[in-house]
Amino acid sequence: MTKTRRGALLAALAALALVIAGWFVFGAWFSSGPLEKDRTFIVSNGDSLTAVAERLEKEGIVSSASAFTLRARIFGGGSPIKAGEFLIPAGASPSRVLSIIQSGEVIRRLVTIPEGMPSIMVHERLMAQPTLVGDIPVPAEGSVLPDSYDFERGETREAVLRRMQTAMSTTLAEVWAKRAPGIAVSTPQEALVLASIVEKETGKPSERRMVAGLYSNRLRKNMLLQADPTIIYPITQGKPLGRRIRQSEIQAINGYNTYTMTGLPQGPITNPGKASLEAVLNPAKTQALYMVADGTGGHQFSATLEQHNAAVEKWFAIRRARGEM
Repeated sequence: MTKTRRGALLAALAALALVIAGWFVFGAWFSSGPLEKDRTFIVSNGDSLTAVAERLEKEGIVSSASAFTLRARIFGGGSPIKAGEFLIPAGASPSRVLSIIQSGEVIRRLVTIPEGMPSIMVHERLMAQPTLVGDIPVPAEGSVLPDSYDFERGETREAVLRRMQTAMSTTLAEVWAKRAPGIAVSTPQEALVLASIVEKETGKPSERRMVAGLYSNRLRKNMLLQADPTIIYPITQGKPLGRRIRQSEIQAINGYNTYTMTGLPQGPITNPGKASLEAVLNPAKTQALYMVADGTGGHQFSATLEQHNAAVEKWFAIRRARGEM
């Protein structure tokens, strides 16, 4: 073999070696990884790239910790890895894995507070979330806006609760600014209290403004509001009573029972939603002063006691027919 041919062969072999080495270093960085199913992966505060790579290998997300670390330092662009819980898709390449844990796009979870959930149950719901940390007291009644709130693993319950309470403060200020003229409440706090009664008194969204109008009428006339949920609140802190209200409880004198006091209770009896706040601040124009269940999940509204008594008799007849009386 001539010197020229030998040199050409050596050059070709060197080029092939470079291609193979390039594929080993570069191509494998973008090739599918060994992970067979989507899974979560947690990066803790203070974790080094080396420690994370070792766990990635141990959990079957990458094939080699040392290869991942080497390539991450070559191709990773210098961006730091972020702490949090991440979703790694099946077959993710090492490049994709690094991109995910550098992005800070952590898994977000949701906790939902339904309209009308009292604060004692908000507390229980937050304390039952196993991925949240820290303790919290029972929040002030009416301070939480019912909604769905996202959070990440390891976040404090205090931080999540603070977002809920900030949402209520912001929403109350916004709806108060849009209140109708001549309403029966004179402060945002009074609106919150009345909205909590409206929230507990009807489960039909279409009735909220009507119920708000009825109670607004009673407030203006200095009539007893006679809202059953205000009897229950001092007994259970808003949880279901689980039985019929006793006569002694109807006659109880306290800061909430609107059967024995005129005006609003001393504070909210639940956490009302935005719709109930809006209903109180823009109630239906009605002459209604009374309401009773109508058998359909809603209420029959009456302007006079005579009309109301007739509606009550009709409701009793429905209950007798159902075998409830």
